[in-house]
Amino acid sequence: MSRIDCLKGKRALITGASRGLGKALAMEYASKGCNVVLVGSRRNENDLLKTRDEVGLCYPGDHVIRTCDLSDVDDIMSLVNSNLPAIDILVNCAGVFLIGKISDMSFEEYEQCIAINVTAPFLLIRELSKNMLKNSWGRIINIASSSAYAGGPETSVYCTSKHALLGLSRSLHKELKEHNIRVTCVSPGSIKTEMGREVEKLGQDFDTFMEPHEVAEYVVFNSSYNGNLVSEELRLNRMFVQ
Repeated sequence: MSRIDCLKGKRALITGASRGLGKALAMEYASKGCNVVLVGSRRNENDLLKTRDEVGLCYPGDHVIRTCDLSDVDDIMSLVNSNLPAIDILVNCAGVFLIGKISDMSFEEYEQCIAINVTAPFLLIRELSKNMLKNSWGRIINIASSSAYAGGPETSVYCTSKHALLGLSRSLHKELKEHNIRVTCVSPGSIKTEMGREVEKLGQDFDTFMEPHEVAEYVVFNSSYNGNLVSEELRLNRMFVQ
């Protein structure tokens, strides 16, 4: 089986798929013959429908959408216990970016950031990896951030969550690789998305940010390897960083 052929016919679930990097990842996986499950919040359902229609127009397949509040444990469990198709590829892309001094950060904001950026990936991996274990094949891609390796002022909660996601990924890579399940933590620098506009408030130049489609292409390219080569961590940086 060729490198790209290993993705054909697989079912990929992508969170945060209504726009930005999540949408780009959905398009890229569909272009390689995957059927995609697009997951987003209920307030973004119209955007999810548009993404599904765009993906289906370019790459026909069995593409579906699901809405879920990723900050709510019960809602996540309802998602995985519904008539969800068996998942071969899980991409935890949804995330929230908080800016604020630690003295001004509420506990509720902290809880929401940890819930969406760490707890939701943990629960989805725990539940959806069961089918991967059964089939001895799987891909788990956690979208972290360059903040998983660094810290910055007014981003303490966000950096905390991404450090945690990196640690989760490193442990699961070692735990699951013997079952032919590849766990990859992708830590990109700033991307031209709505979240990127928030990053711009910290003094970064939006024009230097990476394009969502090029990040998506790199991620899918990495996940298409099916031999002994593995890259469990990807750090994707801009050419020009202030």
